Amino acid sequence: MGIDTPLALYVHLPWCEQKCPYCDFNSHPLRGQLPAEEYTKALLSDLHDALPLTDERVFDTVFFGGGTPSLFPADSIKTLLESLTSAKRLADQAEITLEANPGSAEAGRFSGYRDAGVNRLSIGVQSFNDEHLSLLGRIHSADQAHRACQAAHEAGFDNFNIDLMFGLPTQTPVEATDDLNAAISERPTHLSLYQLTIEPNTAFAAEPPELPSDDASWDIRCAVQERAQAAGFQHYEVSAFARPGRECHHNLNYWRFGDYLGIGAGAHSKLTLGSGIHRWHRPRHPKAYVESMAQPSTPQIGCALETADQTFEFLLNALRLKEGFHPKLFKQRTGMDWPFESDEVQGAIADGLLYCSSEQIRTTALGWRFLDELLQRFLKP
Repeated sequence: MGIDTPLALYVHLPWCEQKCPYCDFNSHPLRGQLPAEEYTKALLSDLHDALPLTDERVFDTVFFGGGTPSLFPADSIKTLLESLTSAKRLADQAEITLEANPGSAEAGRFSGYRDAGVNRLSIGVQSFNDEHLSLLGRIHSADQAHRACQAAHEAGFDNFNIDLMFGLPTQTPVEATDDLNAAISERPTHLSLYQLTIEPNTAFAAEPPELPSDDASWDIRCAVQERAQAAGFQHYEVSAFARPGRECHHNLNYWRFGDYLGIGAGAHSKLTLGSGIHRWHRPRHPKAYVESMAQPSTPQIGCALETADQTFEFLLNALRLKEGFHPKLFKQRTGMDWPFESDEVQGAIADGLLYCSSEQIRTTALGWRFLDELLQRFLKP
């Protein structure tokens, strides 16, 4: 544990042109002009206050998430990355990702982001079907989605992800596969394939759309996953598919229980310090966040995680990976030995949900399908 644990930086940019009805992220519809300069200043203050906690460690990855980060001008992104570079806190060959929506205005910024130092895009397409985009409350069209992917290539991005959703209202397996084929035609290096779920405190929760039945959703899931793998994408995480060597390193750090510093409204952090693993988060509302950054203040890191919480949180992340993890990684990240003989582990093995050896801990095919049920076994009351 500690200084050898990889470190990532997450930057939350919370505004969207409008709130999607399925979204439960900390995002806010933009009212009036984007306060890019004011918010960037707050981010720099946040970063400056938190960096002393990281013991001069460098960031292996940076991820600009949202919200819609591509609403921000390239100069804002450049300012933040230059601050990291001047402080010698950015690793050589660091993966730097920015989430983007396919509206034409945002796509036109791609060259600027590339020049600013971003080397990976994640484009939130969700569907290449105009009818389904409308049902999802998206404000771009299928044509704009295709043009955004083309703009990414033209701007020099040889590494980009496409987000797609499946299990949409009225969607058939053929339509879901057509969506995926459209995405594959744009030559991404990574695909994030998510099933639409109804989350609390969303517009869809208040007025739920009619989704495909469980059996139909399973057929769609299988069709999409099989097509992605047939096209040469490796299914390496529950919702993530990558060309060989193009896995998302930022997300791999989460899934391997690495450390991360989060700056921005509502951003969460996890750091391994001498006293243990600590978590904290920033104020959720952008206005409250900006006001809180007006005065220098070291983050209040609180108490270290309890042992049982560490085990559960490690598994919550690491068992999402198809390859699972080595027992040594569990030791490195938590400071504890893997509990081979515990009732929870032995019960999961006996029920065909978990595979354990001296070299690898991973779910079985059955355990991966019923991952939530498996994880519940390790959640202490």
